[in-house]
Amino acid sequence: MDRRLESLRALKRLLDEQFRVPGTNLRFGWDPLIGLIPWAGDALTAILGVGVVLQAHHMRVPKVVQLRMVFNVLIDLLLGVVPFFGDAIDFFWKSNTKNFALLERHVQLRSQAGLAGSAATAGDWVFVLAVIAVIVGVALIPIFVMYWLLHAVGPRLPAFTG
Repeated sequence: MDRRLESLRALKRLLDEQFRVPGTNLRFGWDPLIGLIPWAGDALTAILGVGVVLQAHHMRVPKVVQLRMVFNVLIDLLLGVVPFFGDAIDFFWKSNTKNFALLERHVQLRSQAGLAGSAATAGDWVFVLAVIAVIVGVALIPIFVMYWLLHAVGPRLPAFTG
């Protein structure tokens, strides 16, 4: 379990704390930088953020905590797709840091209580896979909207002849 936590801590640092603004204590990671790529960047960082949620599932974190983690990723995704404003929000809303703190707190509570984890049930898997499908679906909506807009407007654009 410690190896899993260390891997997730490294992912959190990479996405949320990799760089420091010179002369300040403000830190940011690759999340806001990747998020500068319209729609695709935010979708990619949301998919990476789901990694923490998946590990929370493997570690038998209660479903309510998993749902809260999913909401953190969704907030990051939905606010991140707003041009300029979303990029600024990505700098401050660190969903991976928030989710890792939730995971660590749960692991500490379980170890203090002396509880051992049990295997995930089929219902747990259905829950997590459905949530991941929703996140991926929400992440893909802007891409489909852009395709639809380009397809709807495309035939009306004048043709260029060379």
